[in-house]
Amino acid sequence: MDPLHAASLACLGAATLCWLLGVLTREYSWVDRLWSILPPAYVAWFASHSHAGAPRLTVMTILAALWGARLTYNFARKGGYAPGGEDYRWVELRRRLPPPLFAVFALVFIAFFQNILLLLLAVPAYVAASPTAAPWGSLDTLATIVFLLLLAGETIADQQQWRFQNAKRARGDAYGPKFLTRGLFRYSRHPNFFCEVSMWWAFYAFSVASGAGLVNPAIVGPVLLTLLFHGSTTFTEQLSRAKYPTYADYQRTTSRLIPWFPRR
Repeated sequence: MDPLHAASLACLGAATLCWLLGVLTREYSWVDRLWSILPPAYVAWFASHSHAGAPRLTVMTILAALWGARLTYNFARKGGYAPGGEDYRWVELRRRLPPPLFAVFALVFIAFFQNILLLLLAVPAYVAASPTAAPWGSLDTLATIVFLLLLAGETIADQQQWRFQNAKRARGDAYGPKFLTRGLFRYSRHPNFFCEVSMWWAFYAFSVASGAGLVNPAIVGPVLLTLLFHGSTTFTEQLSRAKYPTYADYQRTTSRLIPWFPRR
């Protein structure tokens, strides 16, 4: 069986399981709990079917594993794997949408679309596993460096957010700022989101380096991820602005995603 065919069957199985668990538990973050696990697994699966001695697939597997380990740790320390660790945005959507409409949303978007996206993010490894792939080149080196720099940036951003939220919880209403505007968050309202999306574009560059062309089928994953993050960022900021009126001032002075110097 073609490795992409086998991975697709596994993807559909995971999507079905996430949907069933959501229906049974009334929690809809089951895909979130698999988000950092499935892409590295898919990449490793594709790499295992590459021709012997392919350094590109080895590096891609290591990078995907590093990404997954970091994200899993960050998700776990925030209680994402604990009972009741549902994403607050799903809770809010359940409140806003009629039950039949949310049921369709949970099936189509939360369970199936997101699981398919997780497979699509790993497709550059499938493309790079071609026996006719070009040898390691300068674009591979550049993609590796960029990926690692973005991984470091996301790690720093998440750590800054973690420390801020802990301090806020410890001091309660006495804590001054209600949302983080310092560190990397001085230059972008969502530096972690920027790094996350950009990392998968760097990962896509490996498929280009393998000789598949500047635009090849593996581009679907990073394109959909970019659209997803833009949509989720808009919704997240709507909730933040409703909760904190001064968030509007932060929006006026600070870049949304791409880090840039703050405006006065």
